[in-house]
Amino acid sequence: MKTSSVIILLMSGFWLLSGCSTKKERAGRDINVSSIKYATGFTIQKLNDGNKIVEVGYPYQDAKTGYKYLLVQKGNEVLKHEPDVEVVVVPIESIVCTSTTHIPLLDYLYETNKLIGFPTTDYISSLKMRQRIDSGNVKDLGIDKGMNIEALFALKPSMVMGYQMSSDLGQMKKIKELGIPVVINAEYLEKHPLGRAEWIKFMALFFNKEKEADSVFRVIEKEYLTVQQLVKSEPTQPTVMSGIVYGDAWFMPGGKNYAATLLQDAGCNYLWSDTGSDGFLQVSFESVFAKAKAADLWIGVGSFKSLKEMEAAEKRYTLFQPFKNKNVFTYNTRVGAKGGSEFLELGYLRPDIILKDLVKIAHPDLLPQYETYFYTRLN
Repeated sequence: MKTSSVIILLMSGFWLLSGCSTKKERAGRDINVSSIKYATGFTIQKLNDGNKIVEVGYPYQDAKTGYKYLLVQKGNEVLKHEPDVEVVVVPIESIVCTSTTHIPLLDYLYETNKLIGFPTTDYISSLKMRQRIDSGNVKDLGIDKGMNIEALFALKPSMVMGYQMSSDLGQMKKIKELGIPVVINAEYLEKHPLGRAEWIKFMALFFNKEKEADSVFRVIEKEYLTVQQLVKSEPTQPTVMSGIVYGDAWFMPGGKNYAATLLQDAGCNYLWSDTGSDGFLQVSFESVFAKAKAADLWIGVGSFKSLKEMEAAEKRYTLFQPFKNKNVFTYNTRVGAKGGSEFLELGYLRPDIILKDLVKIAHPDLLPQYETYFYTRLN
């Protein structure tokens, strides 16, 4: 799990280049620009010699510059490049990841056995990866921001895949200084659900498994779009509220947030869809009550496991109609052997499952045989 902020922990459960033109690099090699359909955070340029130039243009919120990586095929000469370009020899033989969202990317590419280190392995839910952990093949590197750099260096991974919340690279900078390639994955910044899923193509580049990634993504895309199209024929949209009180404010997704997009695609009327924020809103309890007291559904309530637990935390929750009608839903139903959230791990890659769950909640007759995977009604 990413350990960046309380807001992401509470709410994450909800939450380019295209064309076929070519150009010449300085060294005279042809460059083919690969097509990315939904993701806006990275671009791929494939060179005729098998090498690749990958750029992560927006690695963190409000970033002004990005990172460029030169992926060099084993046996190829590393040609002259700009000093700020990170070189990674591919296919890599081992990897250290820092977010549970990276784990499904390895699993779906059949590269589970390449993970050799992770900060706080208890967060990992994947059955395949847990078997590898239990066999002693994945080193627990400690808490994310306080990773044991010496232990990581001893592993000698081919690369480390990290994420970045600000201009401060933190531990990643120390790792780079040790000569270990560091690659930043910015999937969490994608606004479209399929954009986040498309980062499997990013991971695949380091294993030379672009075709496999494309096959996986096309299945996810087809499932998502099919369900989205099914909902378009539905004449009614249940009203939806979201979020919980934390401290003095109610936190909920903004109208342009990833979570709001999923609700819209599921045929829901999210009551804050008219707000322009793609982040999270901080709203007073009174304003939420005035707008959502008679909502049909309450979707996304942090880590609460029951209505009784919610009531104990905040008595005023009981005033809302969906609470009274027991129409409150949590994503936090599937946990790994050590308590890690499967939703927070798998959800980025499988928005099609999230969408089906939301449609089943909002329009149960449209998916009569389907049973929700992530979401559960609180009792």
